[in-house]
Amino acid sequence: MQWEEVRKIYPDQYVKLQILASHTEGNIKYVDEVALIKAIQDPQEATRELLRSKDGIIVSHTSNEELNIELRTLRGLRGVVRYEN
Repeated sequence: MQWEEVRKIYPDQYVKLQILASHTEGNIKYVDEVALIKAIQDPQEATRELLRSKDGIIVSHTSNEELNIELRTLRGLRGVVRYEN
């Protein structure tokens, strides 16, 4: 399913998705195809689902026109964690 289809079916709400196909350009991951897991009405539940997400599962709001993910390198030094762009 394409992101545009998800946006039409579930307007103005959060959705939990499995990424099926994507490509990367620089530090941006462009999601090409997704499978809907569930629609989420409550913003707090969407946040909980996002924090538990891993392995290609994401939560997004359908008000976003594009489904892109910024990739960051996680670096740690003596217990200190920095995010680098």
